[in-house]
Amino acid sequence: MPVLNRVADLLPEIVAWRREIHAHPELGFDEHRTSAFVADHLREFGCDEVVTGVGKTGVVGVIRGKGGASHGKLKVIGLRADMDALPIEEETDLPYASRNKGVMHACGHDGHTAMLLGAARYLTETRNFAGTAVMIFQPAEELSTGAVAMLEDGLMERFKIEQVYGMHTSPGLPIGAFGIRQGPVMAATDGIEIKIEGRGGHPGMPHKCIDSILVAAQLITALQQVLAQNVDPLESAGISFHYVHSGTPQRFVTQRAEVLGSMRALTPEVRDLVKRRISEIVAGIAQMTGATIDLTFGKGELVTFNHPKQTELATRVANDVAGEGNVIETPPVMGGEDFCHLSNARPGAFVWCGNGDSAQLHHPAYNFNDEAIPYGTSFWIKLVENALA
Repeated sequence: MPVLNRVADLLPEIVAWRREIHAHPELGFDEHRTSAFVADHLREFGCDEVVTGVGKTGVVGVIRGKGGASHGKLKVIGLRADMDALPIEEETDLPYASRNKGVMHACGHDGHTAMLLGAARYLTETRNFAGTAVMIFQPAEELSTGAVAMLEDGLMERFKIEQVYGMHTSPGLPIGAFGIRQGPVMAATDGIEIKIEGRGGHPGMPHKCIDSILVAAQLITALQQVLAQNVDPLESAGISFHYVHSGTPQRFVTQRAEVLGSMRALTPEVRDLVKRRISEIVAGIAQMTGATIDLTFGKGELVTFNHPKQTELATRVANDVAGEGNVIETPPVMGGEDFCHLSNARPGAFVWCGNGDSAQLHHPAYNFNDEAIPYGTSFWIKLVENALA
């Protein structure tokens, strides 16, 4: 049966939760109001344990099935929803639009949190499973540090989690459809920070200067050859730059420049290749121009990888909820996702839930589609009941 009847009954309540969270967005590790909202509801539902402060502002709810300990190999399953918002000014004119200026839920985390709360509500009522379901409400996904913070607080060991699953809204994927694939799902990402020290001076005497802006331009252009000439065309990688700063409106050759960007890859081998070639090209341009160039790679996400057994289970459950033909094998996405740290610690799978025809993620006009809630909530419930049968 696609959507559970009880979930349909709960829909108005879950929608109200989602819109309340949407109206009060909070940035990573500042989700104090959201965390309290989640913890209060988990206690109200009757979770066996509600633990706050896991990974600073993370919340964990533990629900034990009425079947007692699982007789199968799997005893504990973890389900993760992210809670943080983005530093974006909302442009939706919704009645429940963000009340926090410059902050909005532009990536669907309000919906993720509400759907997992809905599943917790149902599972505490029915407990139609053996073993333990652990509801993970994670902070700071957008900072790429929330999952690590929860792991450092002993998330997996403390709650004895054996498998972990994540779900994310997907604009363009029809409502009621799911996307999933085995293997790499989202890219490994690393920040690129380049600081250039040239030699400032008078533009009428360029031979006595090292123009940091010219060096920055050469670097940005030259680094594109990594993708064009070094990465196998059948592999995936990306290099992009989103910030270049140097100089003033005054007429002189500027001494310093800063360039910020990111690189992405779907395999560790390509990631290592791209980083090595970037370092070599930066060193070559420094030697050619005489500038001093400092290159730093910021620590980002690992490849988000769906493990075979967990992908098979999630696909089967998605078919049960959405029906045959509504579960799509999606290609990898070059964005990053810090769920990768959880599924690197334990086998897991990451699933896309259709958001219909909406603005794209991280866009000021984006809004999570409440019509997706019954499908996502039913998926979480059926996943627990099937995994811990």
